[in-house]
Amino acid sequence: MGASRAHVAGMEIEPDIPDLDQDACYRAVLTRDARFDGRFFGAVKTTGIYCRPVCPARTPLRRNMVFYPSAAAAEIAGFRACLRCRPETAPDMGAWRGTSNTVSRALALIDAGALDSGSRSGGDVDALANRLGVGERQLRRLFRRHLGAAPISVAQTRRVLLAKSLIHDTDLGMAEVALASGFGSVRRFNETFQALYHRPPSDLRRHSTRRDAGPGVRLRLPWRPPYDWHAMMQALAARGDHVAEGCWTRVLERAVDAAEGRVSVAFREDDALDVRVVIDDLRALPRILARVRCVFDLSADPAAIATDLSRDPLLKPLVARRPGLRLPGEWIDLDHPADLAASDAIAGDLPNTLLHRAEAWRPWRAYALLHLQAARVRLADIPEIPHDQAA
Repeated sequence: MGASRAHVAGMEIEPDIPDLDQDACYRAVLTRDARFDGRFFGAVKTTGIYCRPVCPARTPLRRNMVFYPSAAAAEIAGFRACLRCRPETAPDMGAWRGTSNTVSRALALIDAGALDSGSRSGGDVDALANRLGVGERQLRRLFRRHLGAAPISVAQTRRVLLAKSLIHDTDLGMAEVALASGFGSVRRFNETFQALYHRPPSDLRRHSTRRDAGPGVRLRLPWRPPYDWHAMMQALAARGDHVAEGCWTRVLERAVDAAEGRVSVAFREDDALDVRVVIDDLRALPRILARVRCVFDLSADPAAIATDLSRDPLLKPLVARRPGLRLPGEWIDLDHPADLAASDAIAGDLPNTLLHRAEAWRPWRAYALLHLQAARVRLADIPEIPHDQAA
């Protein structure tokens, strides 16, 4: 089963899978280590199902499991998402935590529906590559190298998992779910679910529990803890966003968001944001959700950031003191995720004495500067690391 390939409409088959330490992944599954939730997915050869590392089901034998770096890689290998641990609810689902700006930007655009045929902003891989300033073949190579799946496959998996969230957590009709998750037609939506789950999408709803029947679409967007929500809300209010009683709200405009309505975001205690979107065109939902993820920096990996930045003796106590700091992103600019844009923008303001030291902070330089700012440390007062230490 693990060596097979799914035959789902619209998905590309790419055989190159990035290397993972399979035994280390299995050890994480044995302990259900939440730190690895969303970092990889474990597929069970005997059942044809892939799961999160924290799945509550009994852990299969090591010989029956194979691990993939992304949900898309697991699905093109022929596995389907677990209905119990629900891979679509993993933090930072599908995001890549590497150093390639191109991959990070591409994922943000795919998340917004750049490859959805039913989306107003939809297009093909060549158009996406042109938007990123690279060749189509180069983009495919980067995706195979880092995600184990082609861009079209990543987009297909995003559509399927967003649809699963809408089926489980909302009362939208199946035609509305197909529209809101980026499928070009109800027929393609039904065919895809039948191929992946061997059942119609409506069967998934029979086993689900929805939270409420309020206006619009209400979804839970997970984040990787810790998260300094108070600092984020302060930063958003300071720049002029509408923040009241712990809730962030934005009015949607057709010219900007391809729909009219509003979106509101509130903090949840279960490592997630509570997002409600009221819009007059459900095709805009993927774009709205992608922009919410960007504004609230939901793709941040605090553990990786802390590990790398703590190598600097100046930053180590600052990161330990405020481990959940996030970078507020812009609503419109999905071409440049918050951390990349902030890092590039601030780089030109660094004093010459700090340049060598700041190079050691990559790829988290923007977060390093955020911690320095929060601690009110003046950049001009930070000594340069000697060249031998920088090397």
